[in-house]
This record gives sequence, C-alpha cells and structure tokens, in this order.
Amino acid sequence: MTFDYCVIGGGIVGLATALELLRLRPGSGVLVLEKESGLGRHQTGHNSGVIHSGIYYTPGSLKAELCRRGAEQTKDFCSRHGIPFEVCGKLLVATNEPELRRMDALVERARQNRIEVEYLDRAELTRREPNIVGVGALLVRATGIVDYRRVSESMGAVIRKAGGVIKTGIAVTGIRETSSEVVASGGQEEWAARRLIACAGLQSDRLAKLAGMNIDHQIVPFRGEYYRLPPPKSGIVRHLIYPIPDPELPFLGVHLTRMMDGSVTVGPNAVLGFAREGYPKFSFDLRDVLEYAAFPGFWKVMQRHLGHGVNEMRSSLFKARYLAECRKYCPSLGLDDLLPCESGIRAQAVMRDGTLVHDFLFLESKRMLHVCNAPSPAATSAIPIGEMIAGKVLGRERG
Repeated sequence: MTFDYCVIGGGIVGLATALELLRLRPGSGVLVLEKESGLGRHQTGHNSGVIHSGIYYTPGSLKAELCRRGAEQTKDFCSRHGIPFEVCGKLLVATNEPELRRMDALVERARQNRIEVEYLDRAELTRREPNIVGVGALLVRATGIVDYRRVSESMGAVIRKAGGVIKTGIAVTGIRETSSEVVASGGQEEWAARRLIACAGLQSDRLAKLAGMNIDHQIVPFRGEYYRLPPPKSGIVRHLIYPIPDPELPFLGVHLTRMMDGSVTVGPNAVLGFAREGYPKFSFDLRDVLEYAAFPGFWKVMQRHLGHGVNEMRSSLFKARYLAECRKYCPSLGLDDLLPCESGIRAQAVMRDGTLVHDFLFLESKRMLHVCNAPSPAATSAIPIGEMIAGKVLGRERG
C-alpha cells in the first residue's frame, strides 16, 4: 500500500499536521510513524503545560499570530473533545525598576498583539497574590493550562477515527525518495507515501540527514529543570507567576506554574543537556555530545552566552542558587519546598555561524518537507502550525 502522506513524529505538531491533512483531504491515506510506545512523549509531554497568549512576540510577526490563534484553537479543541483545561491567567511580575520599565514596553506590545492585559501596582499585586512580592505586575487573563499529552492522545483518536493510521514503536532508520514516492523504513518494514513530512523535534536534524537533505544546523539540547512544591503549598498562588523576560536571553526564566493535577512546579532553568532524550539529572549520551561538540556553531553560541550558561549551571548544581531565583518574587519558599520533578528538553536549532534559530526552519525536496525547527511555544501554536505545514505540502501538489 502507498499512503498519500506519511508524517514522522507523534508529537503535537506532527499530529496537528496529520489532522489538517485529513480535514483538507478527507479519505486520503495518512500514516503517522512514532518511535516511542505512545504519543507526545518528548517535548510535547515534558513542557510546563501552559496555553500561552503570545504577549512576548513581535507585533505582526508569524509567531505572534500563530500563538494567538493557537491559544484559541487549543481551548476550542479541548472543549469539543472533553479535555480539561483552565484559564487561570498569568502575572508577569517586576521586582525592580529596570524590570518595571521592560514591563511598560510589554503593555504596548500586548496592545499591538490584541492581547488584553491589566496593570497591577504593588498594592493590587499583594491583594491578589499575598505570597508574591514585586513593584508591579501585568495580568494576562487569557493564559491557561492543559495537559498536552492528553491533547495529543485525543488528536490521535481523531486521526484514527478519520481513517488515518498511527504506528508507534517505529524508529525510522531509512528514508529513500524517488521520482514518484518516498519510502520510510524501520526494522524489517517499509512504508511508501507520495509525500513525507518529518516533525521529529529533538531528532529533526538526524532525520533530515538520513533523508539526504543538505543541512547547515545542529540540534543542541537544553534541559529545563523543574521542582515541584509539596502538596501543602499547592495553593501558594492563584495565577501563573512569571518574571519579566530579559530580551538579551532566549529563555523566559524561572516561574511558578499551576498544573492540571493541582500541583505547582517551579522552573525551568535552561542548562546545556548532555543527552537529547535523557530526562533524569546527569543523563549523558556520548553520541549526542560528540555531535554538537564537533559542530562549530555550538562553540560560538557557548562563547556568546558563557556568563549566562555558567550561572544556569550553578543553579542546576546548587539548589540554594535555584531557590534564590524563585525567592525574588516568592520569598516564603524554602529549600525543603523544592521537591524532585521530571525535566524537559528543548530542541534548540543552532546554525553553523552560531545563530540561535528562533523562527521556523523548513527543508524541502520534491516530495519531502522537514520541519527542522518549530519555535516556542509550539505546543500552544500546534494547530495553526499544522495548518501551515499541511498548506505548504498541498501547495506543492497544486504547483
């Protein structure tokens, strides 16, 4: 059997793409190949579970538009399929005057991005969040929380109901493109399709190389380490609590996040990972390390962000330093409150010249489309990202 479309990757972006292909081409043969035993097992299932509003992004940019649309579509998908979610709102807390000035700039950005925000002074912040301190805050009401692994599993059920095929436990070890089809192989099996779309996340560069694509980037894993607060502290906040982001840094900083199971997590930091899929602390994979150590762009990134990287590593090794970041806005936390929690790993695409890729990175051939970078927050934006990817694939068919 030759499928019409083969999607490699059972994370939320790959599943959203398969859903959109089936919506636009009802009755077509869609195959999803996933190397793990279930769906959403890597970046999708190891993030903070936030439905982001898009307040941070450049007004008018594709990222801003996809995030805003994605938040609405994610909530709608959850409502239609009985997936619990909560719109609890997010507070961006300024703890000093420089952060307060950056917060003022975010107000204008929010206005241009059509995102409703409310300015809170110190007194109002204390009234709404007695355990949080700051000189001011922005309330982003539209921000919510959800379990993205449950969203992925529901997407999988919809795909199967629409006639799509999902095969888990299939690690793709070969990709061969001919003039009429693409053949993906794994183990002793092969699957042919007229079009192949790779949404492989942490393995995206390897899948592109396997398919013979000429790539000029490398995936470098960054660990986001979290702690979980003890159950008696689960009511410490009513909203999500975020610091004011530093525009010089590529990550958002340590925050307090309410989870769908009722718990509260603290994190993440952003430290260099020594394994692409090693979630326990001190995980190490020699192949992963040797690959990025041999890539010149990696050393340029390390040189540019050395100071920040050292600080993040110290926070990773010494819990007291991590706690100090949290206590800037939540001073009641103590060392005993930081309980172990599973980490997440972000697939950061780095170009050969040392540029961190913060936008989409696609590689295309006649019959293949490789999604080599889907920028954060890809989980929130997954449904419109899937629409965009499917549109690109179908556009090439029409062309």
